[in-house]
Amino acid sequence: MLNQRYAAIDQGTTGTRVVVFSEDGKHFSPAAIAHKQLTPNPGWVEHDPMEILRNIRNCLNHCGVVDAIGLAHQGESIVAWDARSGLPLCNAIIWQDQRTEATIRKLRADGVEETVRARSGLPLDTYFSASKMGWVMQNVAGAQELLRRGDLRLGTMDSFFMFHLCGVHATDYNSASRTSLFNIHTLQWDEELCRIFGVPIEALPEVRHNISHFGDVRYEGNTTPLTACIVDQFAGTYGHGCLEPGQMKITFGTGAFLQSITGAEVPDAAGSGLLPTLCWKLPGENPLYGLDGGVYNAASAINWAGKIGLYSDLEEFSDFPDEPAIARGLAFVPALSGLGCPHWDRSAAGVWAGLSLETERKDMLQSILEGIAVRSAEVINAMDKVRSIGDTISVDGGLSSNAYFKQFLATLIQKRIVSPSNREITAQGVALLARRGLGNTHPMKVRNQQSITEPQSRDFTPYFERYQDIINRSRNLRNA
Repeated sequence: MLNQRYAAIDQGTTGTRVVVFSEDGKHFSPAAIAHKQLTPNPGWVEHDPMEILRNIRNCLNHCGVVDAIGLAHQGESIVAWDARSGLPLCNAIIWQDQRTEATIRKLRADGVEETVRARSGLPLDTYFSASKMGWVMQNVAGAQELLRRGDLRLGTMDSFFMFHLCGVHATDYNSASRTSLFNIHTLQWDEELCRIFGVPIEALPEVRHNISHFGDVRYEGNTTPLTACIVDQFAGTYGHGCLEPGQMKITFGTGAFLQSITGAEVPDAAGSGLLPTLCWKLPGENPLYGLDGGVYNAASAINWAGKIGLYSDLEEFSDFPDEPAIARGLAFVPALSGLGCPHWDRSAAGVWAGLSLETERKDMLQSILEGIAVRSAEVINAMDKVRSIGDTISVDGGLSSNAYFKQFLATLIQKRIVSPSNREITAQGVALLARRGLGNTHPMKVRNQQSITEPQSRDFTPYFERYQDIINRSRNLRNA
């Protein structure tokens, strides 16, 4: 076909959207649906997987005829379900959920963290899927009985969606690598990791290439192959065109998610706090590895500031003095959910340092942006030490449209910041993979202008160093 069309499902933490791309470079989003955020207990975050499944079907019903479907999903969130009925045993447990913190502390005390890190590339943290699946096995009624009958299914949320959409119990290499149960060296589920976390290996999905014929999806009288699956952040990496060693991107969403490409070998990130990660594996090719690092709070810190009344309109995050807030002694550490990479410290809490009678609301807003930039720079600097990254970093997400934020970050790290005008980078990545799943390897037209922020010739190193002391002071404050 001269102008094939591809539906990219972007199933994220707050909602589901579909974007339809065509070979002529045009794209449009016919549907986007938010879903409920469920917080039944402090530190718990859940979604109703059946609600999201309905939303996916609803979005697809607005697409018309397409030639392939790709699925990007929220990564480490998990579902357990009955293979006979297809019904979940409980709500999906989301990547933000912290109910397994005590389990993680015990595993750390048992001395298994290095084993987990050596095999999976991941540290012990509630962020990843394994402890959530172990919690289900210990706490959810019916899980053990279904396991005995051979009817228990466990997986990240993509596997649940594909079970219903395509009739398969499958996932992909990238998604599996985010669970802490997958060995990134052998490229298989790891029996020792499953034993450590108490997860039955036989309940886990088959692992396939990121482009594959996962099955056929039926909607509105159409039957269309699902040919790609990947975690949303890595779909964004692919959509940015980060395909070669040294290239990296940042997505500023709920948190800040940073990925850089290192090559065909697992990178040695020992002692860096970074996560060696399997970005994707395509048929007939070696896996492509990279480094991953997450900052827990980015847009969530902005939203929190609005919730406590610091601003009423996002336009207020502009027109700041040229002098940074940190130059005036004011610093904010956005550790509202703890410190992610490279610290991995859930004991940390959000901190404002340098408040005085002269501090105004506008100063505080400026310092929030700077704090998110500094935490991102910590991860970027760590990545640069493990595997040198280039002079340009691609960014997307809400903060990528904030001129002050981009300028401060560019000057802080002395690298060019490039932000595409296309706000559908995640969907674009999974659409490009879906078309490859049909065997289309020739370039597809991509209409995408870029905004470039050059670093200023100013030395922000003293500000970064000052922040290190303040970040350290944010630690061991939670639940004190």
